[in-house]
Amino acid sequence: MSKLRFKAVAAAANRKPVEVEKPKGKTSEYYGVNVFNRRAMSKYLSKETFKIMSKVIDKGEPINRGIAEHVAAGMRMWALENGATHYTHWFHPLTDGTAEKHDAFVEHDGQGGLIEEFSGKILAQQEPDASSFPSGGLRNTFEARGYSAWDPTSPAFIVEDTLCIPTIFISYTGESLDYKTPLLKSISSVGKASIDVCHYFPGSEDVTKVNSNLGWEQEYFLVDEDLFAARPDLMLTGRTLMSHESAKNQQLEDHYFGSIPQRVIKFMEELEYESYALGIPVKTRHNEVAPNQFELAPIYEECNLAVDHNLLIMSLMEKIARRHSFRILLHEKPFKGINGSGKHNNWSLTTDTGINLLSPGKDTEENLRFITFIVNILAAVHKNNGLLKASISSATNAHRLGANEAPPAIISVFLGSQVSDILDKFESSTVKDAIVVDDKKGLSLGVGQIPEILLDNTDRNRTSPFAFTGNRFEFRAVGSSANCASAMTALNASVAEQLRLFKAEVDALIKKGKAKEEALYEILKKYIKESRPIRFNGNGYSDEWKAEAAKRGLDCETSVPVIYDSYTSKQSIKTFAGILSEVELHARNEVKWETYTKKIQIESRVLGDLALNHIIPVSITYQSILLVNVAKLKDVFEDYKIKGAEQIRLIDKISSHVNAINAKVHEMVDARKKANNIENEREKAIEYHDVVAPYLDEIRYHIDKLELIVDNNMWPLPKYRELLFIR
Repeated sequence: MSKLRFKAVAAAANRKPVEVEKPKGKTSEYYGVNVFNRRAMSKYLSKETFKIMSKVIDKGEPINRGIAEHVAAGMRMWALENGATHYTHWFHPLTDGTAEKHDAFVEHDGQGGLIEEFSGKILAQQEPDASSFPSGGLRNTFEARGYSAWDPTSPAFIVEDTLCIPTIFISYTGESLDYKTPLLKSISSVGKASIDVCHYFPGSEDVTKVNSNLGWEQEYFLVDEDLFAARPDLMLTGRTLMSHESAKNQQLEDHYFGSIPQRVIKFMEELEYESYALGIPVKTRHNEVAPNQFELAPIYEECNLAVDHNLLIMSLMEKIARRHSFRILLHEKPFKGINGSGKHNNWSLTTDTGINLLSPGKDTEENLRFITFIVNILAAVHKNNGLLKASISSATNAHRLGANEAPPAIISVFLGSQVSDILDKFESSTVKDAIVVDDKKGLSLGVGQIPEILLDNTDRNRTSPFAFTGNRFEFRAVGSSANCASAMTALNASVAEQLRLFKAEVDALIKKGKAKEEALYEILKKYIKESRPIRFNGNGYSDEWKAEAAKRGLDCETSVPVIYDSYTSKQSIKTFAGILSEVELHARNEVKWETYTKKIQIESRVLGDLALNHIIPVSITYQSILLVNVAKLKDVFEDYKIKGAEQIRLIDKISSHVNAINAKVHEMVDARKKANNIENEREKAIEYHDVVAPYLDEIRYHIDKLELIVDNNMWPLPKYRELLFIR
């Protein structure tokens, strides 16, 4: 075993759990202590300012600079009292991460000293360098000006010594350069469209606000930091570009929901403590299906805040993992042969009157409202299935989707047998028919001490990318490393555009003299029929479904660069009206194509380096040992070819694999050079997908074969059996 690998394996095997100091008191007592939330605002702001800020948050009312000054004064006092020395505008550039520039709370006092200062002007707006962030051509290198502007609907928070202020990020000419700006617009759009539709129904006339809610489920892997450091591919790409699968992986299904290793429990405890202090309502933790894979999930929140919290917790996980001698892997497929990681987005719509619009009701009127929103969501997903697929597609998520562990790269909707049956019956119903949605039913096991089990009115389909789960839809295809805002913006925008169309069509029938109920029924029946191709309750992993989906006219494209074309289709431009302009959509595609190219390019370079400088030299060294052995056999035995038959066979195999690796690495380099000369970003990304990327698997095949041949003590990189099982 190489020295580096030996030290890494030994260090990982001898790790002890890190003891974590638990905060005093109940969780509810320290929850949100590092957040400038309503509780903090009520203490540090005047009653009038607090009242105005509540209206800003609850009703989206505008905020003026005078109020910003009052808020800044209170926020500064709160931050300083809680140990903050710096502040930053915290935003989401088009990188799937977050960005921040820290400034100290200091200004000259005019007498040679300093004072702590933080004004409303600084709170409301700052000017980061826009040219250094992805813009898709919206900003040139010499056009550096960009603006970050305060988002008061997401509360400021303190991380270590820095006050973080959630903001949007736009260019000097007003185009959005981030994920939050279009997300906020989409939330407003779907909210307004939902309000208008709600007003059709008795009991919903007083609805004045509809929230788009999100409950994300974050899957991730943990690996020991020493083993991570001994794998350059993990360090530079987030995934293993080579390694033969372990004899034992997830086939016994003993890791899922199993006992959590002590080292991991301590990591989870600290992550939860810090999350609670930052107002992130994490609730669930457990082992996932694959070894070293885990999941964290919170209680649902308003969509904008949930997205901020997901990005914040991804950052926390990175930091806290290192304290426990772990490295976090958020890549969708870090290990070949076992399940990858997703980020299931549970999405719902709720009113300010306490109604979940995706929950069945108690009577026909409430159930008609339920059916109205379900059918319009079906129609929106059907009409925009290519866009929704584009919103979750990436170079990394492509490794996971459709791999018999995650939803396929075809968007379909699972409703379950009961809701499907209700919609089928609705198609042939009249306004006089009662609409009944059964409540949960009981299941008795016939064992006296076991209580009756209440069954939901629909089962779950883990193979569906977009599944109805009782009172929400679960968008399961989102990647673990992604910013949830991409998928949520596309979904909100799609549903908003569909609800506006629905209202327009219903109102048109009413103007022609039809009763409201008759108009609702007529349009809903039409949508049920039109959107039927998107409904699929079967096995989404099967080859039969792929063929059937193509027959139904669903988007079955598998090339990620081509999938992005859906963003700029006529339908998508219509869907994003008022949220993202056509110019912004084209610019974002430029960013997506460039990012795709760079990720494949980096993987190609890393694999080439490892193959030529690590794998081939070690393989040749081992081959030389075998050659010496055969030569010595020849000196001693006349039938050395018989006695050394296995050595000769291995020598030949090593030569075959080494020659193939060397040839394909150089072919890959030539293909990369050719692709790099393409100026058009879309064409370059397609060339990387079609020509360069296939070499990664071809080269890996030969390296993985060599791993089974070369002496274990000589192999330079930690193997899966060492990486995947935390002791």
